Amino acid sequence: MKIYSMTATFGKLENQTLKLEPGMNIIQAPNEWGKSTWCAFLVTMLYGLDTREKTTKTALAVKERYAPWSGSPMSGRIDLCWDGKDITIERWTKGRTPMGEFRAYETESGLEVPQLSGANCGEILLGVEKSVFLRAGFLCLSDLPVTADDALRRRLNALVTTGDESGAGDALGQKLRDLKNKCRFNRTGLIPQAEEQKKDLENKLLELQALEIQQQRQTQRQLEIQAQFDDLENHLQHLRYAAATENMQRVHDAHVASEAAAENLAKWEDACAGAISREEAVEQLHKHTSLQQTISSLLQEKASLPPEPAQPQVPSQYQNISPQKAIAHAEEDSKYYADLEHAKQKSNLFYGIYGGIAALLLLAAILAGSSGLWIAVGIFMILGGIGVAAFNYLRAARIDREMKAITDRYPGIGPGQWVEYAAFHVETQRQYQETLKITRDLRNKVQSKLKEAQDQMDALTGQLDSQAFLLRCNEIIAAHDALIDAKRSHQTAAAHADALRAMVKPVPKPEKPDCLTLSEAETEKALSNLELEGKHIHQRMGQFQGRMDALGSESALQAKLDAVNARIAKLTQIYNALELALKALDTATAELQRRFAPRIAESARDIFSKLTDGRYDRLNLTQELTVNTATNEDVAIRSAIWRSDGTIDQLYLALRLAVARELTPHAPLVLDDALVRFDDTRHAAAMEILKEEANSKQIILFTCQSRETKT
Repeated sequence: MKIYSMTATFGKLENQTLKLEPGMNIIQAPNEWGKSTWCAFLVTMLYGLDTREKTTKTALAVKERYAPWSGSPMSGRIDLCWDGKDITIERWTKGRTPMGEFRAYETESGLEVPQLSGANCGEILLGVEKSVFLRAGFLCLSDLPVTADDALRRRLNALVTTGDESGAGDALGQKLRDLKNKCRFNRTGLIPQAEEQKKDLENKLLELQALEIQQQRQTQRQLEIQAQFDDLENHLQHLRYAAATENMQRVHDAHVASEAAAENLAKWEDACAGAISREEAVEQLHKHTSLQQTISSLLQEKASLPPEPAQPQVPSQYQNISPQKAIAHAEEDSKYYADLEHAKQKSNLFYGIYGGIAALLLLAAILAGSSGLWIAVGIFMILGGIGVAAFNYLRAARIDREMKAITDRYPGIGPGQWVEYAAFHVETQRQYQETLKITRDLRNKVQSKLKEAQDQMDALTGQLDSQAFLLRCNEIIAAHDALIDAKRSHQTAAAHADALRAMVKPVPKPEKPDCLTLSEAETEKALSNLELEGKHIHQRMGQFQGRMDALGSESALQAKLDAVNARIAKLTQIYNALELALKALDTATAELQRRFAPRIAESARDIFSKLTDGRYDRLNLTQELTVNTATNEDVAIRSAIWRSDGTIDQLYLALRLAVARELTPHAPLVLDDALVRFDDTRHAAAMEILKEEANSKQIILFTCQSRETKT
């Protein structure tokens, strides 16, 4: 078979086409280009899509992993040459089943290819089942090792022994196993069924004998029940006669009790005639309780109210003025004090200037020599200065006194803080007044509620105190309760008397003597039990008889049992013969299976030796397709796990090629990054081997490296 082209809407591929040539096809592309997607698409087109596959924690199902990214339905087409004809196979999605529709037709004429269907397409075109193709002609880096399955082992065994893949030996073995299973397989074989039939017949015989014994016992018990029933009926008549005698006395006693109850009722009706109703008394009690709780709560609330705040102390300077005027006084004092300070500073400055001028004039007179005029001016200036100083001193003293008088009104407080101090005083008084008002308002509010509640209480109780009021209400309620009880008692007594009179009936005296001591209830229960037991015995006897009729006669059951025993003996003889035949066939098959390994191993050894430039010259293959190898330097042959990762890849490539030569000689060989871990030397050798293979079959090599395109 040769593939011309593949067109896919599959995974990331959206209606993309991959064209192929006969022989070697190398598709070099980077990772995530879609190489593995094309491989999965080819397998799906050939063998269909397993829609039953489920997604697990470690792997996505193919139908989910390769659902088209674009949201389009999954579909595909492959143009190929098969059996000398160019044909086209198509799969597409219809409804909810991806790739569920299939068509195969001749490419030019469009005529259907009747041999091909969606179920057998891959097996017809490639000549092998899907599991065999995946293990022989489909090589992927992540799945290079060859693992055996029944289909692969059967085809290898058939090829290396007879060259025929019909599987006649397997078919014969399957027929023998089917016959053996038909004789004995769990509980569905003929022998287990016959043994079950034998067991059933034996059980029926035993059951039939047991039923006859049970019938005899039930008949005897019926006679015993009838005798006990007669004695209990006589005892019940004696009990009812005695009870009727006692009932006459009860009727008299009930009549007396009814009259006494009527007198008691009349007494309580008189007691309640002038009183308020019970509901009103209960309502007054509830209202009294509610008012008491309200008064108690208000008293507690009043006791918990905060006391009136203490009036803050008024500073001496604000004793005779209102808080509103304190700030104005402080501002006036601050301003006047500042004016006095300024005047004092002004006077000191004038005195200093004047003294300086006088001193300069006197100095000038001295320097001028004998000028008497300058000396006189200087002396005059000095005398004037002394006068000014005296005046200034007196004036400063007056200012100091006035300043001291002001500061004395604010002891311990600087002039700059007088207004702030006055403002603090005003704020303190304001807060005091607000707190005082809130406290008094709360107290007045609680007091008002308390007075209202007390007025309601006085209106409710009238002239009585609480204890007397409560006692009166409780007495009224008790009287009404007693009246209700008296009515109920009178009704009960009257009804009881009437019922007893209706119940009393004449009972004839029994003639048969009585020796039982059971009560009437015990007697009735015993009679009921005997009657019920009698019904059950009658039912059981009917069931026993019905079952005996269903089982049949003992002689007929014994005849069937003899026939079943003879059949079991015959089937056991056949089963033993089949077991011997199957064992002989299995021995022969095992011998044949041991023969396929050397042929595959020889081919794989030749390929592996070329891949490793003759380094590995020994290789053997087990029935499970595990490989053991040795170099020309090794003493012992070892399994593949002893080799490097690259060598293991090369070993399994050789095995895959050997298996593919035997099982899929005309099918394409698909490789997906299978040579990634090969070194350059072995990579070149592998490419040479693949080119040789390409002479006889189509090879599709997907790779992410550029080495393959350079060789």
